[in-house]
Parts: sequence; structure tokens; C-alpha cells
Amino acid sequence: MLVNNAGILDDALLGMVSDEMIERSFRVNTFGAIHHLQAAARLMQRNNEGSIVNLSSIIGVVGNEGQTVYAATKSALIGLTKSAAKELAPRRIRVNAVAPGFIDTEMTRALPPEKFEERSAGIKMGRVGTPEDIARSVLFFASDLSRYVTGQVLGVDGGMLV
Repeated sequence: MLVNNAGILDDALLGMVSDEMIERSFRVNTFGAIHHLQAAARLMQRNNEGSIVNLSSIIGVVGNEGQTVYAATKSALIGLTKSAAKELAPRRIRVNAVAPGFIDTEMTRALPPEKFEERSAGIKMGRVGTPEDIARSVLFFASDLSRYVTGQVLGVDGGMLV
């Protein structure tokens, strides 16, 4: 199995986005995932099975003000997931994505406290997600419990978008 989990977030309003920000974000969030997926697929084809899980973001599904570049990179992972799933399914290689919502990480804790609370308040389940919540979803896609699931994007957001 492969879990494509590397990612960075550079926030900026569209008019303030630099070429360097675009290049860095796509290099880490998208191009790295493509290169790792290619290498893993080659190895998995030898055994005629495997599972690849891409970590996208709920922002890649719905977008967000000030996160145009981040949303574009994470949306690209969704397109990568769906296309690779179709291409690799005949080899019994499953490709799925997890799209986390607001998760309690170092990145989200770096937000100003009022912004952290504002984002937390919009979660219908009444709590911020944990890394373990995401890990369990990844584990589902990596395991035989999802052996007939491919090309899917699982939002793990505690009801942020309900």
C-alpha cells in the first residue's frame, strides 16, 4: 500500500498569490503524489494487487476563500485518484482518497485562537477531528474491508459540510 500524505498549506488571497507559492504547493501537494503513485503502481502490478490512498482535503471538494492554490492542489489529487483508479483497477490496484476537514494538528493550532474557535464552531459533531480519525479512514481503504472500493473520495469532516 501507499499513503500519499505529504502536504503544505499556504494561505493567500488570489491577488497576493506568488508564482513561488503556486510552484511550491503543486510540487509538494500534487507532483509528489503523482511520482509516488507511479512508483508504487509499478511495484504493485508485479503482485497484481494493492491499495493507494491519497490525502486530499475537504477544501479540494468545496474550496475556501484565501485558499485558492491549496484547493487547486487538493482538487488535483481528487482527479488523480479517480483517473488512476480507472487505469489501475484491471490490475486489482485500488486508488481512493480521504478528504479531511478541520483536524487538530500543528498546522491548525498555528491559527490565531479566535480563527481556530470560529472554524471549530462550524463542525456539526461538536468537536475538531483528530489525526486518529483520519488514520482510521486510511486504514479502511488500505485494508481488505474496502477490497471492492476504488475511485472514491471520503470526506472526514465531522459534518462541516452537512
